[in-house]
Amino acid sequence: MTTLFRRLIDEQELRDLRAFLPRFAEQARLLAERDGDVRLATLEPAASTFEAWYYGQRLPNRDARRVLVAWFGHSIERLWAPAPEAADASRGGALDREGADLHEMRRGAAMAARRARDFALGAEQGQLGDETLGYLQDEVRRIAEQYPRVPLSTVFDDLAAAQSDAFRLIEGGRARPSQMRQLHVLATLLSWHMAKACHDLGDESSAMMHARAAGVSAEQAEHPALSALVHGLKSLISYWSGRGEDALFHARRGAAEYQQVHGTVSVWLPSLEARAAALLGDAGGAAAAVEQAARRRERVEPDDLDELGGLLTFPVEKELYYRVETEVLLGQGATGTATGAAAEQAVAAFSNPDAPFWAFGDEAGARCNLAVVRLHDDELDGAVDALRPVLDLPPAQRNRGIVVSAQRVHRALAHSPARSSLLARELREEITQYSPSAPPPAALPR
Repeated sequence: MTTLFRRLIDEQELRDLRAFLPRFAEQARLLAERDGDVRLATLEPAASTFEAWYYGQRLPNRDARRVLVAWFGHSIERLWAPAPEAADASRGGALDREGADLHEMRRGAAMAARRARDFALGAEQGQLGDETLGYLQDEVRRIAEQYPRVPLSTVFDDLAAAQSDAFRLIEGGRARPSQMRQLHVLATLLSWHMAKACHDLGDESSAMMHARAAGVSAEQAEHPALSALVHGLKSLISYWSGRGEDALFHARRGAAEYQQVHGTVSVWLPSLEARAAALLGDAGGAAAAVEQAARRRERVEPDDLDELGGLLTFPVEKELYYRVETEVLLGQGATGTATGAAAEQAVAAFSNPDAPFWAFGDEAGARCNLAVVRLHDDELDGAVDALRPVLDLPPAQRNRGIVVSAQRVHRALAHSPARSSLLARELREEITQYSPSAPPPAALPR
């Protein structure tokens, strides 16, 4: 999504940080003089923060919002809304009207697409046609691609509708025997994402119900990689719910029962096992699982799940993120160690929203791990720098997994030598306020 802020930055040729920062500093100084707020005069966003602003992945904090609103003359909500397709951003009210018109047209287009879907699903009487299967395949591909990159509210309705359509077609008796396997594959993938969505919403019970439905469909499809993927999801749900033994069981079962699978899910399962073992304090088991993941990586042969991408593939960057988290859970690492270097590398890997494997939850998890590593080395300022982009995430993206990761930083702060400093107290309070009891819908890190 191209935001109005990004459009304005491009139009003013400020995409280069070296061009943006002087203009931002000038605007901050002018606002400081106008409002008599000396703090604003030295305000300067980090490079990673500007990148996140530019790609619409994070809202500015309170002071930066004041500067940007005064600079561009639009509310922060307007600046972070989608930019009109063809509008001069300097036209003020006309731009807002065009944006509203465009929004209405897009909503109308979406409604028309749903009507066309309903027509296609109902028109092929007596048998299931290729167009209906093609629709579901397109939806699965789109949802798989978008899920880790956007708040859940963006895709949830379409996901629920597509899953319902898949179930209805399987149960309706219209599919030919040759089509049933493909329908069960699609039902597995949609139920898998719905299970993930329920967990992201904080509903573990519903998440496991959908995961079991995904497992049934995977068995009907006779697709070992999908069955392995379902075991991995059960492990992930258990891990983020703090149930290490269950997470360990599901990961090990998936790896043991589907040894013939050679896609990247074969690396994901031992990586999940490593994190679960670390959660239980089993350093030996965690190390063995990390080694197993590395051996499986050497034998990877990408499959149809890897081709779909999104959360269905497990690239080397996520393997690194999991390995760092495993070591952090075991209390290992400081900035001068191999773990510290790997934590820095993981954050760097997930700092580019244009990367095909990028997910905002994975970036947040990697940053929280780096913050804990730096606290181990008594680098409070460095920990704050690593965590700041996470704390600046808008509420719609503060999901349960990110909150759990932030709480780990909170616990590490409690044992830091600098825990009594003003900065540490302020950071603990901010994390406390950041952690709602019922997280809003967005994608968990995986």
